Amino acid sequence: MKRLQLIIATAMCTFGCALLACGFVAHPLGEIHHSVLIAFGEILTFSGSLIGIDYKYRYKE
Repeated sequence: MKRLQLIIATAMCTFGCALLACGFVAHPLGEIHHSVLIAFGEILTFSGSLIGIDYKYRYKE
């Protein structure tokens, strides 16, 4: 299960970085629209929660 979570989190981070790269080449060039930044933040939050929540409860003291 942990391996699947890491694969999904890595894929989502890669997709988020690709989304940012697409934002640079879309019109107007060099400007990332705020909706792309919001989507990227939500992707990172979700992928972080996949890793962080499992880590917290698996290694609880």
